[in-house]
Formats: sequence, structure tokens, C-alpha cells
Amino acid sequence: MKTIQPQTISDLEFDRVLNQLAQRALTQGGKARCLAISPMIDAKAIEIALKEVEEYKASIGSDQSFPGHHFDALTEVLQQLSIENSVLELIGFKKIKHVCQTTETIKRFLKKFDQFFIVLNLYADQIPYDDQPVRLIDSILDRFGQVKDDASEELLFLRKSILKVKSSINKSFSQALSRYAQADFLDEIRESVVDNKRVLAVKAMHRKKVKGVVMGQSKTGSIVYIEPQQTLEFAQELSSLLYQEIEEVKRLLKWLTNALRPYITELTQYEEFLIQVDLWYAKAHYANAMNGVRPSIIKERNLQLVKAYHPLLFLDHQKQKKKTYPQSITLDQNNRIIVISGPNAGGKSITLKTVGLLQLMTQSGLLIPVDPSSELCLFKRILTDIGDHQSIENHLSTYSYRLKQMNYFLKKCQKDSLFLIDEFGTGSDPELGGALAETFLEEFYAREAFGIITTHYTNLKLLANELPCATNANMLFDAQSLEPMYQLFVGEAGSSYTFEVAQKNGIPYGLINRAKKKIAGGKVRFDKTIASLQKERSGLRNLSKSLKEQEQLAKVQAQELAQTQQKVQEKLERYQEVFDANQRLVVLGRKVDQLAERYLNKVTKKGLLDALFKLVMQENAKKAPKEKLKPVQESANNKGTAVEQKAKSTELQGSNKTSLKSGDANKKAALDRELKQEVAQLRATKKSKKQKDSEPKPEEIVVFNIGDRVRMIDGVAVGTIDKIEKNKLVVNYGTFTTTVKKEYLEKL
Repeated sequence: MKTIQPQTISDLEFDRVLNQLAQRALTQGGKARCLAISPMIDAKAIEIALKEVEEYKASIGSDQSFPGHHFDALTEVLQQLSIENSVLELIGFKKIKHVCQTTETIKRFLKKFDQFFIVLNLYADQIPYDDQPVRLIDSILDRFGQVKDDASEELLFLRKSILKVKSSINKSFSQALSRYAQADFLDEIRESVVDNKRVLAVKAMHRKKVKGVVMGQSKTGSIVYIEPQQTLEFAQELSSLLYQEIEEVKRLLKWLTNALRPYITELTQYEEFLIQVDLWYAKAHYANAMNGVRPSIIKERNLQLVKAYHPLLFLDHQKQKKKTYPQSITLDQNNRIIVISGPNAGGKSITLKTVGLLQLMTQSGLLIPVDPSSELCLFKRILTDIGDHQSIENHLSTYSYRLKQMNYFLKKCQKDSLFLIDEFGTGSDPELGGALAETFLEEFYAREAFGIITTHYTNLKLLANELPCATNANMLFDAQSLEPMYQLFVGEAGSSYTFEVAQKNGIPYGLINRAKKKIAGGKVRFDKTIASLQKERSGLRNLSKSLKEQEQLAKVQAQELAQTQQKVQEKLERYQEVFDANQRLVVLGRKVDQLAERYLNKVTKKGLLDALFKLVMQENAKKAPKEKLKPVQESANNKGTAVEQKAKSTELQGSNKTSLKSGDANKKAALDRELKQEVAQLRATKKSKKQKDSEPKPEEIVVFNIGDRVRMIDGVAVGTIDKIEKNKLVVNYGTFTTTVKKEYLEKL
């Protein structure tokens, strides 16, 4: 966006964003590229730039992390390479190789994960890669960046010769050292090194006895350093070989430089590619620090920021561990201009700067700290008038600067512009300046420009209320504590709370009253009405919040109560089952006890067996409904078997008791015959009953009505039906009620 003013970048502190971005780059080229970022107006280019950063950001901390891209700049190397007959140093070749290999690694990585890095891989595919420069360098230099021995046959021969001569020098020196040491011509240290040559440490008194070249002496003069005559010839040969080696290395490096010179264009592209990767890196890590996301770029003229944070404020508060308050704001065709009012230090200017800065960042390809549902359109111009720009040197007052800016606005502000003005109309007489500001606002409105302004002027609040596509807004303020809440409320103008804030800061109440008398009563009443409305709205908001909390609490309590009621109901049902079972056992025990008493009173055995059989059949009949899954024949057999066992047990008990009392064997035999006849009769009765039970019987449909007396099929407690619900009945047992299915009840 070439039409953006430098003043706009300064007003919105976009330069601070770029500086923070540059600090995250790893290379000098990347830092320079960050500082050179400027907003764009091409929607396609912006969309691609945002997707690039989004894809790189997704790789941070994932299994597909980007390879390292740090490199040393090739600027000087490429400049030297472009000079004819120049020769690069070894470090230059090393830099070139590293850039080539890093480029190849990143391209291979993006190609491997092209499903994840779609846009980044498309960019990398535009950079053709040729590995010939690396092959050329590897043919001459080893992995440490030194010329290889086998770089040429001549160099290989020279280095072998050098090694051979050095070996001869060491051998001849060792011989001389041994001979002169035996002659006691050498000092205790025996040898030393002078000018990178091994020399003998000869005692000064024996200096003429040792043949060779004097290379120096000690500080005291007691030792003379001599290179033996035996090594001189080899040393001269070594010097010649070393000179030839240097010349051969120069020749090879010159050849390699000339071989790389045709690849200057490719090397430049590789460096540019790595600088671009460094730019992605810086943008992605900057976005990661402030939870930045990619908003939707739309063609319609609509700007909707949801839970938007001021980036600089967010990062500063993050370091200080302070809370940052997000803002949500919408501008569209039906709401093109927003007039924000309210007390100072309430966040009006921050809201203004947040909108402008996030717009600049988005159009510069930077992710922004907003909700992902946010939508932005593009503006060709962003015009700002924020802060006090008076200049003593230029004899420019605040109001003069504002008039100069308004003149620029009138020239540039069009339908595709966004204007942001802080404290609109200030710097002059309130009534006159307010009237002029009102005229400017009407002009911007007529041009259908989008904009946000902050003001304390009443006439601008009234104008925003009258214009169909303009809206008042205010920063919420706690009327009780007179503390800002840092939340934007759209739809109402805000009071400045001038006198309330003054009173809170200790200004005497008498002075405040005198000040109120000096201004028009209508204006005081208007501001007081706005303040009163804000207080009422604040109270309603708190009440609404309280009601919502109570509603949530009531839902939780209702859910807990329902769960408790369900548990109580289950316990009651279990209690009813236990109670019924116990009652049945008590009744059964009572009946058995009665039979025992009758037997003791000498009731006939036949009557006892009949009563016992009847009792068993009654009990089994009560259990029948719970045993529907068992075959009827098996149930009858079980019952018969139980009766027979009880009868046999009774027979034995009676026989034993009779025999003990009478001791008459004949009477015992008679009782046995009588008991066998009764058992045979019982079996015949069982067989006939079995045949009757096997015949299908039509099911009887029992109709229950409210008030009927019922009991559980296997229970004894009797209750009354209070309510009928489909196939369930609510039974009242006097002390409690319970819900039971119809099939578990019998009607009395």
C-alpha cells in the first residue's frame, strides 16, 4: 500500500510491530525483510501470505517441524564472484555449499509433506534447484572446507613429497640430536622451535663445534639455537615443495571460482528463498506468541473483529502477567461510522488503534490476535489522526496540525478508505471546533467512507444518533467505583463523568457545584441523563448476569435433586422388596408353627399332610409369576418333590415319636401302611393337577382403577392405588408411596 502515510504507521505503532517481528528473525537478510514489510491491497497476494504463515505456524511444536534454515549471507561472496578473474576464499565456498544444501533440505522436506504445506510447497517449487555447485565444491574441498589431497594429481604428488621430506628432516635432526647430546654439547632442554623449525639448544661455549645455521639465542646468552647442517638441504627442498603446493591450491581455487561463476543467478535465488523462509519463521513465531490466527478476507465491505486484542498491549501485559481485555466491533454498509465517547482512560484510543493496527497487519500478511470467525475487507487507504503533533520548530500547534490532517483527509478519503480520528474536534474553541468537526464528519459520511472517531463533544454524539448509518458507542464505566471496565458497548453515547471523576479525585464539592452553574443547564442535564442511563444499564447488566448465574445454579440444583429423588425411589423399592419378603417369611413361619401346634394336640397325620401340602402349594403359587421362564412341568415336579420330601420327613418324625411313646411295633406297621396310601393318593392328585395345568388357559386381563386395594404378587403388604401412569401404578402404603409396574401387582 504505497499510499499509506508514514504518520499513519507512527500513529498506529506499526513500526513497533515490525521491530518486534525483526527480533524473531535468525538472519540479517530476514531482519531486513521484516523491517521492509508494507501493507498490500491485492486480495490474492494477502491471502497467500496469510496461508504461508498459517502453515508454518502449524509446524511449530509438531512432528513435522521445519528444518533449520540459518545461513551466512552471500552478499559479499556473490559480489566477489561477479568480478572477472577473482578468486574466492575457502570460507566463501563453504558459505555457498551451506546455502545450497539448506535449500535442498527445505525443498525436499516441503515435497515430502506437501499435503500439510500446500502453499509453502507451491512457493518452493518455483525455485529450481541444481546440485552442480555442490558437486563442484565437493570435488575440490573436503567436508571441513579444506582443499583435498586428491583434488589434482599434481597436488597429491606434492603433498606426498612434503610428507616424505618432513620425515627425512625429522630423521636427520634426531641423528644430530643424539650425536651432540652424547658429546655433551647441548643444554638440558636439548632442543627448541624457532620460526617453525626444530633447532638444537647448544651451550654457548660449544657453538663452534656444532655445524649448522644459528637461528638465535636465549635472553641470557647461555644457549645458542642452531639448525643442524644435516637438515638444511631437506629444509630447502621442503620450502620449494610448500611453495609449489600453495601455487597448486591457488590454481584449483581459481578453477573452482570460474566453475561457480555461471551459477550466480541460482545462488541468488537460493539466498532469497532462505530469506523468505526466515520471514515465514519470524511471522509464525510472532503469531504464536500472541495467539494470532488468519481472519477471513471478504469482498463485501464489511469489517467484523471478534474478541480482538491490541498486539503490542497483549504482549506487554503477557510479560507483566496482567489481563488484556478484548474488543468486538463491526463496520458494514448499515453501520459505516462509529462515534465512541466516554471518560478518559477508559480505552477509547486503544480500541481505535486496535482496529487500525489489525487492519494494517492483515494487509501485510501477518496473523492477528482475534477469534477465527473475524472477517475483514481491504482498504486502499487508512487515514489516522491520533495524538498531539504540535511542533515548536515548525510553528505548528495541535489545532493547526489537525486542520492540516483534515485537509489531507478531504483530498484522500473515499469509499475505499478507513479513517481513524482520536479526540475529534479538539484543539480549538469547543463550540466552534465542534461545529467544524461536525461538518467534516458529515462530509466523510457522504463519501461512504468507513471510520471510527472518539470524542467528548455532544453535537457529534447527537449527529451519530441522527445519521442512519452511524452509531454511538461508549466504553463501559462502573458508575459505583468510577473505574473503567475496558469494554465497548455499541448503541449508546457515553458520559464523560467529568464532575464525578473530579469529586472522586478530591475536588471540593462546593467548587464542583460552582462549575456546574457556569455552564448551560441543558448540557448538564443531558450529560446527567446519559450518566443516569449508563448507571441503569450497568445495573440491568449486573442483574442479568446475576439472574443467569442463578438460573445456572437452579439447573444444577434441579439436576442434583432429580438424582437424589431417583436414589430415594430406588431405596424405597428395595426396602419394599425386603419388607415383603420378611413379611412372607413371618407369615409362613406362623403357619408352620400353627401346624406344629395342631400336631402336638394329636391331630391326625392325614390332616397334617393335607394342611402341609396346601401350604406348600399356596407358597409355590405365589412364586409362579416370578418364575415364568421355567417350564411348567419342571415347576410342578419340583413342587411335588418338595411335598414328598416334607411328607417323608414328617412320616419319619411321626413314626419315631409314635414308636417312642407307645413302643408298639404293630401300631408302627399300621401307620406305615396308612402313610403309603396317603403318598399314593398325593401322587395321583399331583398327576391330575399336572394334566390340568398343561391345558392352555386364556389370560385374564386385570383392570386397575384408582382406589383399588393391591399388593405385590409375592408380598403381603396391602396398598391403595393413587395414580395410574400407562403400565405403572403409584401405590400408597400409608407411610410411603412407590411406583410399581402392573405385572408385579395383584388386585384384591
